[in-house]
Amino acid sequence: MNTSYQLGVSQAFPCNYLPEQEERLLIAVDERLQTSDKYTWLMHQGFRRSGDQIYRPYCEHCNACQSLRVVTEQFTPTKSQKRLLKKNKHLEVVIKHKLQDYYYPLYEKYINEIHYDGAMYPPSKPQFESFLSSQLCQQLFIELWHDNTLVSVAVTDVLVDGLSAVYTFYHSKYRASGIGNFSILNQVQVAKTYKKPYLYLGYQIDDCQKMNYKNRYFPHQILRNNRWQTINKS
Repeated sequence: MNTSYQLGVSQAFPCNYLPEQEERLLIAVDERLQTSDKYTWLMHQGFRRSGDQIYRPYCEHCNACQSLRVVTEQFTPTKSQKRLLKKNKHLEVVIKHKLQDYYYPLYEKYINEIHYDGAMYPPSKPQFESFLSSQLCQQLFIELWHDNTLVSVAVTDVLVDGLSAVYTFYHSKYRASGIGNFSILNQVQVAKTYKKPYLYLGYQIDDCQKMNYKNRYFPHQILRNNRWQTINKS
C-alpha cells in the first residue's frame, strides 16, 4: 500500500541566487518524514535541509537548481585538486560530533566578511544554532586547524547511503588557499572512510557564481527528471 505524506508549498519570494527569478519551496512538513531514514529518502528526491526544515526548490518558471552528489568510491582528484591537497597538507583535520561554542566567532566573521550580501546577514548566535544544528540525523563537524587557529568547519550530515555537505565556513585569511574546495575534498575522504558511496553537495546552479563550483568533482551525479545521471570527466 502506498503511503502519502503531507508537503507544504511556500509563497514565492525573490531568489537568493538568480535575481531575475522568484523562488518557491516544497517543504516536508509531515512529522513521519523527520527521521534519518526518511531524510535520506528525501535527499534521493532532491531535498535539502536548513535546521530541521527539509525543503526542495519548487519554482514555477525555473529549474536552475540541480541536485548533485559525488560518487565517492570512484572519485579521482584532478591535477589542480591534487595540487590543492598538497598545498594544504599542513592543516590538521579534527572531527567533532556536535556543534561547538567556539565555532560561532569564526561563523560570524565569515558571514560579515564574505557573505554580507546574503540571506544569513547579519549573523546571530540563535540563527547560527538553528541553521546548523539538527535532530534529523547524526552530524559531523569537520574542523581544519593551522597550529592553534581554527581555519574551517564543514557541517556534514550522516545519511544512510552518504554524507551531506550542509554548510562550510572558514577564516577569510585562508580563502586564497582554496579552503572551500579543500574542505570538499576532505569530505570526500571522510565519506570513503565511513564507507558512504555518495557525498551530497546540494544544488549546482550554473548561472550563479557562488553556486556553480560543485560539478568539478568527478564522477558525480545530477538529478534530472527524477533520475540520478552519472557524469564522468570528458
